[in-house]
Amino acid sequence: MKPKYPLIVTDFDGTLLRDDHTIAQETLDAIKRYKSVGGNFAICTGRTLSSILPIARGLGLKGLVACFQGSIVADIESGEIVEDGFIERSGAAKICRVMEEKNLHIHAYDTYDYYSNMDDELLKRYEEIVGVKAKVETNQPLSALIEGSQMKIRKVLALLPPDEKTSVYEYLSSKLGEEYYVTYSSVFLVEITNRNYSKATALERIAAYYGTTVEQTIAVGDSLNDLPMIERAGLGVAVKNADSLLHASADLSLAYSNNENAIGRIIDEYALQK
Repeated sequence: MKPKYPLIVTDFDGTLLRDDHTIAQETLDAIKRYKSVGGNFAICTGRTLSSILPIARGLGLKGLVACFQGSIVADIESGEIVEDGFIERSGAAKICRVMEEKNLHIHAYDTYDYYSNMDDELLKRYEEIVGVKAKVETNQPLSALIEGSQMKIRKVLALLPPDEKTSVYEYLSSKLGEEYYVTYSSVFLVEITNRNYSKATALERIAAYYGTTVEQTIAVGDSLNDLPMIERAGLGVAVKNADSLLHASADLSLAYSNNENAIGRIIDEYALQK
């Protein structure tokens, strides 16, 4: 048996990861089977590099991992950044100012650290999920902090209650969408990155690394930030729990969710040569 698709690139939260923040053993077993016959398996996430690197290493993955919506692509073993789509400092400060005008809970991400302008229950929940503590800055606006620093900002996001996501996404898209990539990755995160980088550009970089084409790649996701790679891959897959916009654009809409071994089923039913 050999892989019908030699590369799978998957989102992490809501796709590979279950809602209880674990990965099912049957999913891990399927990934192992896939790799044993020559398949390559990669993660492309909106998470930070400091959050996803330990996870990728813990899964025994080698090669490349993508984070910050594809703005960074890095080598898993060494941590070396091979693709870096940071936002210019003045632009990152501008994004923060637009958010500050709405008094939003803001995070700004440097390579390994991230800064929050609020220390509240939303932040505590977020820190528990990603496993990385924020540096809280309440003495000055994050826009001022960035302007007076040497930071290379890869992403700025608004952390908010789910019922505010749509209105904030529409507002930030109207204000910043022509200059930056505005998307969302969960019910409580609206994220902004360099418009020249996305999960599609990361998919292309990872495919080239493994000596294959994007047409020979399966991409799997659940949220709007996964849309670029879902549209770019040879087989773009939306898990059952995916955003309706993703289902509308995917080549395949699954009948099973991230809690139902979606990735393992994709490997067995679509990735491996019958």
